[in-house]
Amino acid sequence: MDFDEAADALYAAPSADFISRRNELAKELKASGDQLGSTRLKALRKPTVAAWLANLVARELPDDIDDLLALGDEFRQATADLDGEKLRGLTPRRHKLLDQLSKSAAGLAEREGQKVSADVGQKLRETLDAALVDPAAGDAVREARLSSALRHVGFGVVDESGEPSNVTPLTDERRQRAQDRRRAKSAAVVPEAEEDAESAAAKAKREKAEREQEEREAAEKTAAKKELDDAVAAAEAAEETVAGLDTQLSDARDALAEAQETVHRIGEELDVARKNARTAQKDSREARKRYNRL
Repeated sequence: MDFDEAADALYAAPSADFISRRNELAKELKASGDQLGSTRLKALRKPTVAAWLANLVARELPDDIDDLLALGDEFRQATADLDGEKLRGLTPRRHKLLDQLSKSAAGLAEREGQKVSADVGQKLRETLDAALVDPAAGDAVREARLSSALRHVGFGVVDESGEPSNVTPLTDERRQRAQDRRRAKSAAVVPEAEEDAESAAAKAKREKAEREQEEREAAEKTAAKKELDDAVAAAEAAEETVAGLDTQLSDARDALAEAQETVHRIGEELDVARKNARTAQKDSREARKRYNRL
């Protein structure tokens, strides 16, 4: 068993068994010589009820999830093409598919003996909608290893606590492509005669302005790339810290359990020793009385 197989087995386990199953699988990986995999597995977080339900849907209804992500691709293409008519046609399909998945999820949860509250149902719907909107969120849902529900908030995806999720946030790439297409269309409709009549000075000025714009955009893109790289590095460092602390916590819990067992055993031995001491003292007093009567 490798890390991916262990992670899949872990998130397929009942939510109530997550911690014990994680410890079992981590020990198996460690015993097989995969210390890194064992450490990574220990760092995986127990899913919330909504995340557990989303993972269940992804495992049980993969074709429906594929339909959801495919619809998301259609939305992104229509948005990039500024095709309002196409977007209006896709919206009812979006709501219908989310309704169907939510209803199916409730049935799956009932089969597993898990009650779905209104709050959990809403969080599941938001997670599925985030998967439709954001390709990275879609990949995360398809993987079926979520520890928290997801929600798309305009600038990216957040988890249930409102913190940025570990899925890739949305960028302005679609907006930039749309702007490029608009510029290309505008250039295509300029009459050739008008182009010939444009003065050399005006043309040079326009070309200079375009070059400066491209340089500014390139500089902004470089800065954004550096910011992304720094954020990724910080996230990786944070994940390593979490993994280390989780290992320490697991070891401390094991040590605490052993200490509690030792305290219990010593307590029982102390009770026996005290009882024996009282008996010995009583026997000593009786022996002294008999001796004094002699």
